[in-house]
Amino acid sequence: MTIEEAQRQVDEWIKTYGVRYFSELTNMAILTEEVGEVARIMARSYGDQSTKPGEKTSLADELADVMWVLICIANQTGIDLTEAFARNLEKKTSRDKERHINNPKLK
Repeated sequence: MTIEEAQRQVDEWIKTYGVRYFSELTNMAILTEEVGEVARIMARSYGDQSTKPGEKTSLADELADVMWVLICIANQTGIDLTEAFARNLEKKTSRDKERHINNPKLK
């Protein structure tokens, strides 16, 4: 699935099952919540914290939740994520093409 297809599928789902998009501010709050759930799983899976009984531990599911809300925000604000990502990758390449290669901390 391409990013464009994902944006289209989310939009179709919202229009079919979701009634309408939540407001942009509500979606920003939901995105923050979902990123927090990713952080919790990372802390328990790769950090020093232990998992609580009954706690969700599916990193894939939580990352997909983050992606879903991010796509919702892009759709409702008219952002083509394929185009935005391509521009961002170009910016990073131009800015950082030698930065990481020459970083002694990464050797």
